[in-house]
Amino acid sequence: MNPNLLSQLLESLSRGRISVEQAKASLVDLAMEDIEYAHIDHHRSLRKGFPEVIFGEGKTAEQIVGILKRMQPREEVILVTRTDAQKAQTILTVFPDAVYDDSACMLVWQRTPLPKTGLGTILIISAGTSDIPVAREAFLTADAMGNVVKSIFDVGVAGIHRLMAHRDLLEEARVLIVVAGMEGALPSVVAGLVRRPVIAVPTSIGYGVSLGGLTALFGMLSSCSSNVAVVNIDNGFGAGYMASSINQP
Repeated sequence: MNPNLLSQLLESLSRGRISVEQAKASLVDLAMEDIEYAHIDHHRSLRKGFPEVIFGEGKTAEQIVGILKRMQPREEVILVTRTDAQKAQTILTVFPDAVYDDSACMLVWQRTPLPKTGLGTILIISAGTSDIPVAREAFLTADAMGNVVKSIFDVGVAGIHRLMAHRDLLEEARVLIVVAGMEGALPSVVAGLVRRPVIAVPTSIGYGVSLGGLTALFGMLSSCSSNVAVVNIDNGFGAGYMASSINQP
């Protein structure tokens, strides 16, 4: 349950619009709700400022729908990550007002879009076009969390002049997310140009010795640029969440 809905509940109680018993019934599962295949953390919005995010991979469409049904009355926004188009179609028949992004494999349900409360712009950069799905996951996450988000795609080190054409965007951003596969060099380059934090996201894109993203991960962890932090391979969601945590007041 998010702070706004909790405030509305308490105000309704104080004004006599609902009874004490009705208020108690609304709060009985506030800490968590056991629905057999999931323990839903309804308290997370109050505790952390954003609700539990549903990781769709490995869950059935029916399980995701069941979790969404329990969360929706208590939240303003819900994200479902790593869910394929087939599952999404089933979910959308129950929640037609949700939006599915097939590039990011992410579904977003919003009661109303959150206001943009971030202190500045989050800029998301992908080294290659093949890295866009991970970049989009970061974009949608940061956007849903109430940030102004911009993006630049396909500006990797094989043609670094493409990045230099966007110096204004680089310099105005408050947090930057840089997504790259192959050798993972782009975050170091970007971080050497700006004073702001750079969140590096290695992707699993690349030929044999890229080792499913390990080479990019090791390269980013070995960066000589001191304003680089690194998330896990293909973890666009984690990068978007961390960028929002930095950008929010």
